[in-house]
Parts: sequence; structure tokens; C-alpha cells
Amino acid sequence: MVNRLAKELKRLTSDFSNDFPDCKVFNFREFDKALNYFSEEYGCPGCQLISEAWCDVRKCEKVDEVKSCLLCGEFRDCPRTEYQRGRYPFVLEHYDRVREIGLEGHFEEERERAEKGLLLNYIRKY
Repeated sequence: MVNRLAKELKRLTSDFSNDFPDCKVFNFREFDKALNYFSEEYGCPGCQLISEAWCDVRKCEKVDEVKSCLLCGEFRDCPRTEYQRGRYPFVLEHYDRVREIGLEGHFEEERERAEKGLLLNYIRKY
């Protein structure tokens, strides 16, 4: 989501980027560099798209057959998802919700929450 929002902000600001070449209050070049970072490099691409060897989830033999770890019956105890369960404790609630309403229903609820302004940083454990 951060990637998508950064791309949109970059698009919206691209028309007036040249209006601030030497602004003393705001460094547009640095802002543009930050938007490039957030739109192209920031965050995990998701378990289905990641190819890095460090990703434990990607090493799972079920990764190509299961659309999401939240659909796997072993999620609660899987050593490959220990990081996600520890860093994002709410993920167990998501797992239970997916069991109740399905993955697409869960995604729809999360989209609605995102539209209301809920940010991951508000609920993530560091």
C-alpha cells in the first residue's frame, strides 16, 4: 500500500516539481528521492512475489499451492511464520477471520479499514 500511495503522490506532484528548484523551506529534490524510494524499493513485495533467499515463508513447500499462509491449517504453529506472528500479533486475529469469512472477505474488510485511515504502524509491535 505504501508503494501505491507513494507512486500516486509522485504522480500528483510531478507537474510542479520544477516550481521549487531552490526553495529554502522545502527541498523538493530530497522529497522526490524519498518518493522514489517508497514507490520502488520500500517494503516486502508479499510472500507470493518475493524471491530473496532470506524469506522463510518462501522456503515453505506449500508456498506455490496456497494463496496465503492465512489459508494454511498449520499457520498458528508454523516455524516459518513465527516472525510474522511475533512482529504483527494481530495476524492471528486475521487468521481466525479468514477462517470465518474467507480470504477475499478479509481483504475487503482490510480495504475498508485502510480507507478509514488505519495504519500498520499503529498496531505493529516493535
